[in-house]
Amino acid sequence: MPIYSTTQQEIAEKIEHGSEISHWEDWRWHIRHTIQDIGTVERLLGIEFPEKKRKQLEETVERFPLRITPYYLSLIQADDYENDPVFMQAFPSEKELIVESYDMADPLAEDTDSPAACITHRYPDRVLFLVSNVCAMYCRHCTRKRKVGDVDSIPDDREIREAIAYIADHPRIRDVLLSGGDPLMLPDDRLDWILTELQAIPHVEVIRIGTRAPVVLPYRITEELAAILARHHPLWINTHFNHPREITTSSKQALARLADAGIPLGNQTVLLAGVNDCPRIMRSLMHKLVQNRVRPYYMYQCDLSEGLAHFRTPVGKGIEIIESLIGHTSGFAVPTYVIDAPGGAGKIPIMPNYLISWSTNKVVLRNYEGVISTYREPDCYLPVYCDRNCEECSLQLKLEDADESKAVGIEKLLSDYDETITLVPQDTDRIDRRNDD
Repeated sequence: MPIYSTTQQEIAEKIEHGSEISHWEDWRWHIRHTIQDIGTVERLLGIEFPEKKRKQLEETVERFPLRITPYYLSLIQADDYENDPVFMQAFPSEKELIVESYDMADPLAEDTDSPAACITHRYPDRVLFLVSNVCAMYCRHCTRKRKVGDVDSIPDDREIREAIAYIADHPRIRDVLLSGGDPLMLPDDRLDWILTELQAIPHVEVIRIGTRAPVVLPYRITEELAAILARHHPLWINTHFNHPREITTSSKQALARLADAGIPLGNQTVLLAGVNDCPRIMRSLMHKLVQNRVRPYYMYQCDLSEGLAHFRTPVGKGIEIIESLIGHTSGFAVPTYVIDAPGGAGKIPIMPNYLISWSTNKVVLRNYEGVISTYREPDCYLPVYCDRNCEECSLQLKLEDADESKAVGIEKLLSDYDETITLVPQDTDRIDRRNDD
């Protein structure tokens, strides 16, 4: 049972007089009472902005809307809110009005690579399926600030069906990533319907969901939702924790509920100036994630979306953080540092250089300590000749599942799965006569 803190009690009472713990743990209550104006934030946190700053903040909200769940607001340390990592991710800044010449509304060219409603098809075998544009909270660093919260662009049934038809018509698509907005903000039955339709497509092998619900609205992960998701394996979920303080008792319970439902969990962290651009913070975050059965997946360089300039760090800061992880913690606790390249070029790994040099028979390597070592290449390597005729390959291309049911001897005649009807021992006189003839 999550701990109902004093801060949460005070916020709940200020929002709705007489609120009980049952209200606080009801995710729909949080959606109904989502904070969407500056004055309410001041009242609930007991703070007051100077008039000049308040005017700048109002101008920011007019362009990039404000939306914070009461739960996430309760994590803010009000006595030092300006330096609080939760506050900086949730509350607008006048710096968002600074748009650099290289900023873009759609830096990843998702709209350009959209061949059908709600679909971005960039990689050959997988697509991004934007099933919703609604989020429990509007993250200030969101790369889709142009779309999220636009009530005029919520996908309807026709658009969802058009997207599913596109996936069904393209057999190369084996992996579908549901995103938005947040897919888990959909009603249970609608999410169940979309997953069912996708699973009915023979060539769809895996479905993924990207969500920040465990971070900003953990109570959305109900037992009912977990049971629905468990019906659609193989299903993977990627969360979006950016700071250790976001991993609370409530979020741990949400993650456990998903993991116990058999769902593999990953996490995508965005490197944000002033929030988590510190090796110790990142290492703590990765350790807390793996403790809760969440595999660090990506650490993103902040995108070139409009209004995010104040969040961006030099790429060198990301390299420094990765250097502080590789060799200093478990390999599965190290995310891949990537830049989602502008113009739709996709995710490009950016890692420290561990391969120092190489020749025809030797490579020079260095480890995390700075130790220089060599690896000897084989003196003779004869690759298997490939004529690119994969359909008739008799060399290495054995991709089908291994047969675990190979009956031997009399078992062949008795089994239901082996079609052998006659067992002929080898090397008998009769067989030898056949061979002679």
